[in-house]
Amino acid sequence: MTDNQTSPPVTVTLTSGPAGAGTIDDFELFYARRALDRFRTRLGRQGLLDLLAEDIEEGNAFLRESALASEGRFKAGTTVLTTQGLSSAAFLAWMDKAFAGDEKALLAAHPEHYVMGTDDIGARVVENIGPHVADFYMGGWGTDEMAWAEDADELLPESEYPRKMSSNLFLTDGTIVGRALIQFGDTTDGFTANLSVYFPVTCPDDVLDHHLRHYAVEFRNWIVAAAAAQA
Repeated sequence: MTDNQTSPPVTVTLTSGPAGAGTIDDFELFYARRALDRFRTRLGRQGLLDLLAEDIEEGNAFLRESALASEGRFKAGTTVLTTQGLSSAAFLAWMDKAFAGDEKALLAAHPEHYVMGTDDIGARVVENIGPHVADFYMGGWGTDEMAWAEDADELLPESEYPRKMSSNLFLTDGTIVGRALIQFGDTTDGFTANLSVYFPVTCPDDVLDHHLRHYAVEFRNWIVAAAAAQA
């Protein structure tokens, strides 16, 4: 084979064996989630925080430096999800209940969720922001704190998206490192979710893009979990 020749792509197809439906990718995802849940359960919240302490310190430093360099200026991106078979009211009720004390359900929505729950400061989140692990707070999940968002380009018409929530994302020292604006509009058979995130303008674009993917994964899984709970 010469240097400018390439081998054909290899494909593997499951033709028989396991009972029930599913592809090899489906099987792998199931086992990956099961293994991750085992590690989270065995380590526990404090164990995860101890394990990630160095990563968190580096990630928070990155966000703090980006926020200071950006001097209060943010750039935004939005992920839009369309849901059928569940109302926004039912979903948000599930979310409120989960953030009030069901950390396991919150963590299960994304592989890069490490800590989630509410304490005396607010809604605490330890997760990846792009490649960086960060430990930050939201001013309150499920509350209307729209003052900063009233002039945002991403603010949708009240009549179409009556359910709106927003919050600053801040470190324990009070540094605002981001913002979140989520809006839900009911449809005839479900709802549409507009999920906007704001990061300091000096953050690389891929940090923002990865969080838009992060939104898609976590909210899809939370919606599915809410629907399962309702059923």
